[in-house]
Amino acid sequence: MPNGADAAYKVVVNHEEQYSIWPADRATPAGWSEAGVEGGRAECLDHINRVWTDITPLSVRRALAERDVSSPTP
Repeated sequence: MPNGADAAYKVVVNHEEQYSIWPADRATPAGWSEAGVEGGRAECLDHINRVWTDITPLSVRRALAERDVSSPTP
């Protein structure tokens, strides 16, 4: 894998909708899937900054939404 500016990365996402970058020439790690974006480090991080606007894990967002639905409003 090239180092520095020539290194290629891919954006990966896990079941909690958390994003990361991973070297493009390596197999995607267990528990992660490819998000369909590949390029330089900066390009991949820019993509993550655009799409990952709420860093709260999916399970927490779901629990909060469920709590809000089941809690009566005063």
